[in-house]
Amino acid sequence: MNDNHNEIPKKTELDDAELSRYSRQILLPEVDYAGQLKLAQSHAVIFGLGGLGSPAALYLASAGIGKLTLIDFDTVDDSNLQRQIVHRENNIGQSKVASAKANLQALNQYIQIETIAEKLDDQATLKQIQSASVVLDCTDNFNSRFQLNQCCFEAKKPLISGAAIRWEGQLSTYDFRTDTTPCYQCLYPKSSNQSETCAQNGVLSPIVGIIGSMQATEAIKALLNLPTLTGKLMILDGYTMMIRTLNLKKDSACTLCGNKSNPYSI
Repeated sequence: MNDNHNEIPKKTELDDAELSRYSRQILLPEVDYAGQLKLAQSHAVIFGLGGLGSPAALYLASAGIGKLTLIDFDTVDDSNLQRQIVHRENNIGQSKVASAKANLQALNQYIQIETIAEKLDDQATLKQIQSASVVLDCTDNFNSRFQLNQCCFEAKKPLISGAAIRWEGQLSTYDFRTDTTPCYQCLYPKSSNQSETCAQNGVLSPIVGIIGSMQATEAIKALLNLPTLTGKLMILDGYTMMIRTLNLKKDSACTLCGNKSNPYSI
């Protein structure tokens, strides 16, 4: 089931109510009025409305991103509520995108929300990404991450990728608007065999909250052309509360971004 809307006319100014709502953000010199207007004109596509997508969606909605597209084929169950904070007890049994949309609209009436409650193939994924200003990978499996990395590379869109398990989280931004950015496959080649999930290994609730909130921060910075984690990998150990940031270089042998005759082209 898809809940699609016609594009709203691009905003040319913020009204008094919006100026009041976003006043603390507008005070930041890196944002200012022009930046807040840019956010209102932007479109973020979020894949996955679980532990990462929940805080990311809440903060992007509250920050005034003009349009959110929410994509998830799953439904809400009671085990989600420990960490998937966009959902409520009365949403159990609903599709995650419908639940998230209702709660996000209750938070901010000024934004447009589109929902897609189905699993998308490569072509449909690429079509959604082509209309985006920024893409957030809040999924929980490598197949989806490889798919989003490939489609964002093809569409030249910035991809904010987060992951969390147990006490650990990681975050990076792959800004495909520039040719020098590494991609997700530079970090994890498709031949790598990593399939751990939260369902199998568990995760501490605030860890996904931290990483999802950081994804929202990176998305806002990418939209405003501010410095991001492009070319870097941030690793969080929530047990020791240590954060490391590693340099991530483009792999010339990468079968996606390192080869001009890309065999994976969609």
